[in-house]
Amino acid sequence: MGFVTRFAPSPTGRLHRGHAFAALTAWRAAGEVGGRFLLRIEDIDPIRCQPAFEDAIVEDLAWLGLAWDGPVRRQSEHLTDYAAVIDDLNRRGLLYRCFRTRKDILDAIGDAPHGPVEAARHGPHPADEEAAMLAQGRAFAWRLSLDRAREALGEVAWRALAFIEEGLGPNGERGLIKVRPETAGDVILARKDVGAAYHLAVTHDDALQGVTHVVRGEDLFEATHVQVLIQTLMGWPTPAYRHHRLLVGPDGRRYAKRDRSVTLAELRAGGLDAGTLRAELGF
Repeated sequence: MGFVTRFAPSPTGRLHRGHAFAALTAWRAAGEVGGRFLLRIEDIDPIRCQPAFEDAIVEDLAWLGLAWDGPVRRQSEHLTDYAAVIDDLNRRGLLYRCFRTRKDILDAIGDAPHGPVEAARHGPHPADEEAAMLAQGRAFAWRLSLDRAREALGEVAWRALAFIEEGLGPNGERGLIKVRPETAGDVILARKDVGAAYHLAVTHDDALQGVTHVVRGEDLFEATHVQVLIQTLMGWPTPAYRHHRLLVGPDGRRYAKRDRSVTLAELRAGGLDAGTLRAELGF
């Protein structure tokens, strides 16, 4: 199959220098070995994702001089595929309905003796309580039960869960990394308003698209633990991972949409050319 990687932004705003660094890092990794570089638009959130931002992503990447192999995959066009995975995991008894609100969970975190992980593994509601909330039409999320997943895999397979880190984790992790899915607790894989959550959609698409190497920022290093578990439960291959450093601005803070970091469009409008930006970023 060779080397296949991807750049997978969400169209929730304009790209900034940090995105450019991430895209160029993955693109160069593929180019160095004659591999394939894919573009995937992760737009499963119907509220925050906007078509105009997707158009802007394509425009910005083209300005940077990047080209990708094959058509762009848009996750919003494949919600039935993700629903089929949820159905499969449900039939195997690996999911449970969670009716707790964000406030309920935050309150539980405050009360939990061992912090967020303890709160995130609250488990299913009692059967009568669940039936009552279903009858009331209450919204719920599907959570992956770590206890049931461990039982399904068996102790030997559970202890063998691991992935290869070819880059560096946030604390210098490299090489064979033992998977610790318990650090994230029982993660949400689908919501009523969003058919599939990030962890499910990304692992499904990496498997479907034959991604052999996931090249992404170190802020997603911890997410790998959950994603390897999902891959194993579904019989999907586990790619090699290359986490890279996060680009930071003059103030030492990493570039982020929520902080209104200067966008590539604004840099372009200010007269910066792509070659200069690429050189500034080390490309």
